[in-house]
Amino acid sequence: MAIATDRRRAMEITERLRRSGVPMAVFCTASHWNTEAILLAARHMAERYSIKDIPVAVAMTFTYENMPQACRITYSQDPQAGFISIMEHLKALCGRPTSPYYDVTVLPHLDHADPQKDRWALTEGADYLASVMFDAQKYPWDENVALTADYVKAYGDRVLVEGIFERLSVEGRAKGSAETAEKAAGAGKADSYVSDAVEYMKRTKVDFLVADLGTEQQTRAPGGVKYLKDRARLLTERLGAAMLVLHGTSSLSNDQMQDLGADGVVRVNMWTRIAREAGQYAAGQLVARKSLIDAGEFEAAESRQYLYDSIEQAARIMEDILEILGYARLR
Repeated sequence: MAIATDRRRAMEITERLRRSGVPMAVFCTASHWNTEAILLAARHMAERYSIKDIPVAVAMTFTYENMPQACRITYSQDPQAGFISIMEHLKALCGRPTSPYYDVTVLPHLDHADPQKDRWALTEGADYLASVMFDAQKYPWDENVALTADYVKAYGDRVLVEGIFERLSVEGRAKGSAETAEKAAGAGKADSYVSDAVEYMKRTKVDFLVADLGTEQQTRAPGGVKYLKDRARLLTERLGAAMLVLHGTSSLSNDQMQDLGADGVVRVNMWTRIAREAGQYAAGQLVARKSLIDAGEFEAAESRQYLYDSIEQAARIMEDILEILGYARLR
């Protein structure tokens, strides 16, 4: 089956990647064209290296305040409609033996799900999913731990769960919280973040930790941050296994993305750079067709060509990322 929504199967796929030292690519989508671009990139990679059942996570947020992807998918901006339409689109594209991307194994992922605002997606939507990022980062520490632990107890036998205990950096927004700063200042340790992470993982029993490794979400300047390699390796050592999730990967240069698996990063989440650069490329192609559009030439003017240009460029970018992450080792 090309779409994996069973926890056991999702964990088997995760272990396959972990043994190879390859982080799973978690590519987000906010449109049907972006979804197909993910599958196209994976298929090209599989063909190039003869990779059987190449795995990739197709992710989306629900009503995440910094980027509500499910709301962007349809003109109605209804998140349930957007969520379901992407899931049904995946079934059409890769869910049947005769589907065009059946050779790609897709693990649907719900990203940045708020315990309250995104309750439908976390509960009723779980049947569509392989994994969930239960995002209680804005809540006080004890409440975050309690909410996350309760969700793991209720749904952890159905989906893999990512947890997070500290606010991630988003371009143009403050990072962290006063409570986190006070906790760190009073700890008297070289890196209290690591101790807090170990405690959080122990109390919540989540499968993966969305770790603050110095990256910035939605950045416009790839390579403009310092990736905290030493923190990643120390976290992995103290946690006893590779279980880190990296967000804000768009802020890293290609060189900084090398060897993330060796640092204990098992899932790499990315979207902003891909969508922005694909849009820039498609816009350039659109401008180049202006004389044909003005003349009323149908194929030049019809929106399909812009979308196809976007798909092809996004797929090219994601193929490069799969190369950097080491997907060739899965053959």
